[in-house]
Amino acid sequence: MNELLLPIMIVVLASLFQGTFGIGMKYVKPLAWEAWWIVHATVAMVVFPLAWALLVVPDLCGVIAQAPTNELVAGAALGFAWGIGGIMFGVSVGYIGVSLTYGIVMGLCSIAGALIPFFLRFDSINKASIPFILAGLALLAVAVYIVTIAGLRRDKKLAEVGGEIQGIKKGKAFRTGLVIASASGLLSAMLAVGFDNTVEIGKLAEQAGAIPRNTALARWVVVLAGAYLMNAGYAVMLLIKNKSFGSFKTPGMGKALKWAVIAGLLWFAALGTYGQGVALMGDMGTMICWPTMLGLSLIVSNIAALMTGEWKGMAGPLKLMSLGVLVIIVATVLMSYASTLKGA
Repeated sequence: MNELLLPIMIVVLASLFQGTFGIGMKYVKPLAWEAWWIVHATVAMVVFPLAWALLVVPDLCGVIAQAPTNELVAGAALGFAWGIGGIMFGVSVGYIGVSLTYGIVMGLCSIAGALIPFFLRFDSINKASIPFILAGLALLAVAVYIVTIAGLRRDKKLAEVGGEIQGIKKGKAFRTGLVIASASGLLSAMLAVGFDNTVEIGKLAEQAGAIPRNTALARWVVVLAGAYLMNAGYAVMLLIKNKSFGSFKTPGMGKALKWAVIAGLLWFAALGTYGQGVALMGDMGTMICWPTMLGLSLIVSNIAALMTGEWKGMAGPLKLMSLGVLVIIVATVLMSYASTLKGA
């Protein structure tokens, strides 16, 4: 039990970073979105991960050079797929709104990111933990549904009082949005699956002298190479298409750049610490830590929204959201308990 306390606490810390990095996205203006995003992605997926990995993984370049080709290709390709999912997230918002998109993507991402490794590693999972893992995932799905409904009711109430709200399409366009959001959720889970497919790279990092939890950093360098290729490529395409390079010269853009960097640091701080928790937990790491981090980060993000006034005057939706948070906590406890049965 004691040996599992550290990875669980690391995942809790990761959820704090994951739940707060999005605050920076409120400060994109006066930069064009694509200008802000390329700075954010460069910090989050290249500068910070590489700097951290170079500090804690001896001979990082040698580790990558010795890595199995299948892991390099699979890790980077799955990272690239995650990038596609991110773009589809933005597209689906235009069809079905922020709250519904977020709920669908968060739910599918957390569950798929746990279930895929679950089935791939089924034979190595302690059978006593299986009911608790599945129960935790089921409760998490229910919790995300509750929180999504709370968000939709908040949006509806905002619309009734004349608040600003993202439009939601109807009919065929709405169904199209649901399909896009669902695909986004599944592709977004590929970040966790990609990390789970780089186990040998982690072993090589440990052989090179990295302590177990820091082997995760070598693995992230590979996965995020593919993720950055997709994100930077899309941002550059928009910069060219929209002729928005001049956005970097806009007066007052310094604050937006600062938040792009801060959001980038927080984003990879979440993944970096999450990866350390997974590395320490072993075979069951991804299937326990991924949904736990996303579930707890949902609580953190809603607390941040509450503190910034987004739930002001929304007593009914707030109570429903609080119920969802309570279910997330129960699901997290079940998932954490399942990890204690690892050696049972």
